[in-house]
Amino acid sequence: MKMENLPVNSLSLDFLTEFLISLEKLENDRGCRGVILTSGAPKIFSAGLDIMEMYGKSAEHYAEFWKAVQEMWLRLYQSNMVTIAAINGSSPAGGCLMAMCCDYRIMAENPKYSIGLNETQLGIVAPFWFKDTMVNTIGNRATERSLELGLLYSPPEAHKIGLVDQLVPEEKIQSMAAAVMSQWLAIPDHARQITKSMMRKPTVDRLLTHRESDIQNFVSFITKDSIQKSLQMYMEMLKQRRG
Repeated sequence: MKMENLPVNSLSLDFLTEFLISLEKLENDRGCRGVILTSGAPKIFSAGLDIMEMYGKSAEHYAEFWKAVQEMWLRLYQSNMVTIAAINGSSPAGGCLMAMCCDYRIMAENPKYSIGLNETQLGIVAPFWFKDTMVNTIGNRATERSLELGLLYSPPEAHKIGLVDQLVPEEKIQSMAAAVMSQWLAIPDHARQITKSMMRKPTVDRLLTHRESDIQNFVSFITKDSIQKSLQMYMEMLKQRRG
């Protein structure tokens, strides 16, 4: 499954909707037991949530957008398929979340790439279920440091803390993902699926229990003048960089 929402695979409402439809089709296809998630955009896996969806819009729009982000996580995190992230570019914020949802993460060994939840650098806060996913991946202390400082890790740093499982030269990422997939598919599906559900269900249930309040929290947070100003400043900084 190749993400192509150029230039940076930002997670817009349209992209998330399309992603969910594609994932559902694969889930319903009995002949499909696994999916390799990768990027068709050069040098970027996914730049994360589309800032344009969080700036200058109505409260209703923010609620709809956030519900789609939750849905993407819920579907990917508890997918019955084997999910492998072939991270062939930088993967900040929501891109990192997508990768952490997968069963296994392979990252291209390129010093220009980075991965992490860097929300605090934008003046925003990673929600509790982003945090829970990271704690499940790299442990409590490393998550606390990562989130407070909004750290982005180089591939070797990400591998060292367990944020990615394997580093490979860029040209070998797809063949390695296929090799790892065959290893995971050698396990009987029902045993693997029940084990995955057992490991992840408490984290999933926590969001399902607090789903509405999480949407309300996001809307009240993102509509604050100070947050809108932070996002505006960040967008202006991005424009200057491109300029």
